[in-house]
Amino acid sequence: MIEMKKYEYFEHTADAKFKAYGKNLEDAFSNSALAVFDIMVNTNLVEPKIKKEIKITGKNKESLLFDFLDELLFFLDTENFVLHKVENMKITRKKGAYELKATILGDKINKKYEVSGIVKAITYNEMEIAKKDGVWVITAVVDR
Repeated sequence: MIEMKKYEYFEHTADAKFKAYGKNLEDAFSNSALAVFDIMVNTNLVEPKIKKEIKITGKNKESLLFDFLDELLFFLDTENFVLHKVENMKITRKKGAYELKATILGDKINKKYEVSGIVKAITYNEMEIAKKDGVWVITAVVDR
């Protein structure tokens, strides 16, 4: 079985553009979070010392993704939290809205993690969430 890549980056003026992939919507959302944080640090090197439970709701998949990634940036800005991985993500549809529940693991950014960039904000610019050939593909642009 060929392993699917989690995400890839594309050229974009001043900002960072990526496509994240997943066998299901949850995997694609998780890989989007890794793509955002890998712009800043090597998430593979971040130790999973801090565990947080998060719950996000959105009126559609795009607003859910925006709010999910924005929440992760909020943790970075307010608590110096950097992501290692996302676990146990569950996305459900309730009463015409979407709900995301997940566990995020990471650590406080400090001198032991080399910072290679910064993500200032999540955007709706060029955002697309679609299932193509049985694979969920998320395209997004973040402000650097």
